[in-house]
Amino acid sequence: MFNWIIYVLIVVATFITMEAVAWLTHKYIMHGIFWFLHKDHHQKDHPSFFERNDFFFLIFAIPGIICLALGSFYGNNIALAIGIGITIYGAAYFFVHDIFIHQRFKVLRNTNHWYFKAIRRAHKMHHKHVNKEYGECFGMLWVPFKYYRENKATKTS
Repeated sequence: MFNWIIYVLIVVATFITMEAVAWLTHKYIMHGIFWFLHKDHHQKDHPSFFERNDFFFLIFAIPGIICLALGSFYGNNIALAIGIGITIYGAAYFFVHDIFIHQRFKVLRNTNHWYFKAIRRAHKMHHKHVNKEYGECFGMLWVPFKYYRENKATKTS
């Protein structure tokens, strides 16, 4: 019984760690050496539904797939738990970033929830910079407190 609690904690810790990994990767790799893949996410230069930026989905999926395979085929439960955490984060990223924020599928358009409004506002501030320099708000789920305060201020005025 104690083992499954440890594995659940590993899944949760991996999910939380993935937000830091996503932030660092977004700031230093996507807005750095791999800007050529990420650029079309900021500067829509094509009519296609897909972006070159979508390749990052595959790049981020590889460690999760490897961990899931190690766990499934070789009985490594720690690797399996890490793979599950990475996969859950990937699903959350897809739903929050691609569906909720960028509306790649036209659902979840209207929300008045303070947290989701802060996420959307922070991401909008990120996209106001169309070049790789001077970016801000590189995370997805962790939003600077100023965006919560802005929501509270606009609610009361």
